[in-house]
Amino acid sequence: MEIIIQPTQQAATEVAARTIARLLCGKPNAVLGLATGSTPLLLYQTLIAMKLDWSHVTTFNLDEYIGLPRDHAQSYHSFMWNNLFKHVNIGKENVHIPDGNAQDIPGFCREYEEQISAAGGIDLQVLGIGTDGHIGFNEPSSSLASRTRIKTLTRQTCMDNARFFGSEESVPRHVITMGIGTIMEARQNLLLAFGQNKACAIAQAVEGPITSINPASILQMHPVVKVILDELAAGNLTRSDYYRWVYKSKPDWQSV
Repeated sequence: MEIIIQPTQQAATEVAARTIARLLCGKPNAVLGLATGSTPLLLYQTLIAMKLDWSHVTTFNLDEYIGLPRDHAQSYHSFMWNNLFKHVNIGKENVHIPDGNAQDIPGFCREYEEQISAAGGIDLQVLGIGTDGHIGFNEPSSSLASRTRIKTLTRQTCMDNARFFGSEESVPRHVITMGIGTIMEARQNLLLAFGQNKACAIAQAVEGPITSINPASILQMHPVVKVILDELAAGNLTRSDYYRWVYKSKPDWQSV
């Protein structure tokens, strides 16, 4: 697990964008796992500005609300097309987002896993983290071996997402999410976190025990993880000076 601390969200996002750009330049047909929410928004804006070639890229999104129409302002279909896909040259057939209106949700989840496998697996998965440590919508106590499935959101997640819906009561209670086991099969994970409200979850995920109560902590077991933070999100880390020293001391060929 590599911890990269940058002075601002902008600087941290640029590190993440360069990491993805390097992958796409080296492997034009890369498979990306993508996240939604406020955390990756600047990342997508930065990637758009880079004018990369997305014509052979395949994407799989982490999650989607159940029951929201695709054209609903807060659906993750709308989010991804409005904030990334319609601004790059990706083929519509190469975009995969969970179908929250599928007639057979368990069947769809099995199919989604099969599609990821058929695409050759995910080369790089973009992740955010919830204030309670969730990744995707894998809430605390989720199985660390779980696959794509339906989940019920916690009260904390509903409260955190209420700002997007106008009230907590309007937040859908159920979602489809990639499982933790699915996420752990990506060849590289890129976890982004910004702001003081993420500092506790990050400290527990990076320096605490591996536990389903902080689902992101399982990333300690992944062979290639970059945790990219601004100063505020790194505020509770006890070894932050060491992480800065390691990043500053990297050989040129490892620099991003």
